[in-house]
Amino acid sequence: MNNNNNNKIINLKKEISKIIVGQEEIIEKTIIAILSGGNLLLEGAPGLAKTLLVNTIAKSCSLGFSRIQFTPDLLPSDILGTKIFNQNSSEFITKKGPIFTNFLLADEINRAPPKTQSALLEAMQEKQISILGDTYKLDKPFLVMATQNPIEQEGTYPLPEAQVDRFMMKLIVNYPSKIDEIEILNRMTTNNNIKINSILTKKEILEFQKKIKNIYVDDLIKEYVVSIIDATRNPDKYSIELGKYIKWGASPRANIWTILGAKSYAFINNRNYVNSDDVKNIIKEILRHRIILTYESELENISTENIIDEILLKVESP
Repeated sequence: MNNNNNNKIINLKKEISKIIVGQEEIIEKTIIAILSGGNLLLEGAPGLAKTLLVNTIAKSCSLGFSRIQFTPDLLPSDILGTKIFNQNSSEFITKKGPIFTNFLLADEINRAPPKTQSALLEAMQEKQISILGDTYKLDKPFLVMATQNPIEQEGTYPLPEAQVDRFMMKLIVNYPSKIDEIEILNRMTTNNNIKINSILTKKEILEFQKKIKNIYVDDLIKEYVVSIIDATRNPDKYSIELGKYIKWGASPRANIWTILGAKSYAFINNRNYVNSDDVKNIIKEILRHRIILTYESELENISTENIIDEILLKVESP
């Protein structure tokens, strides 16, 4: 592997850490999503710097950045754009929306109704959108990074399952430690202006994405990943005791994103092959939003993490 590539990733983490205190794992998983070309869902209570994280990453990667604040009255055209009739030329002119960028921050995505949320579906999967019958390709790279407040809070709409599945990973942003919170106060309550430098260019990110796809994955690793995903659908076959709480298992996208995520993790660790630890490192983030649980699981306080932990114990790794 090229040490220069590894140095770039190390420097990118350092640059992001100038602004974001702690949250090393969140930063690393976000970089993995970018390198894998996957969309990211960040969930956490208000005020945990989810928006600041995405904004900082966009600046450190010198890419186009747009932010949409999702609200109950937001319309699909507010995201995609629309056509306006020009009386002088007697033609319709396309007014492009904020989705025409590289990093789209969908802030508090679950505050908008499902019809508006679904406006992102085509863009997230096909990297293109349609405006009144005309199709427009989006610039590469294009990533949706959505923040979400916990569903139990007032004024939120659960994301449609079809849209949730289009996010590569779901990251849970927790409260900072006391030490980190003191550091946040030191940085945010003084006159020190922290400048963010550009570490990665658009060209470099696209090159890294190509290199990552060439990283070697042994057939045994592929079989291991497929077995983990299969265990979410057929838990009895793997003697998963908590399987009774699974309503729906993970989709085939889970296999694809797990392999790509494992390749990206190997890449940032300067390896040209994937091992089982790479898979274990990202599997919870890949699966936590793809396993649909029964109503009984909530009554008995069983989470998707509990189920994934048991699957990893029961499915033998190579």
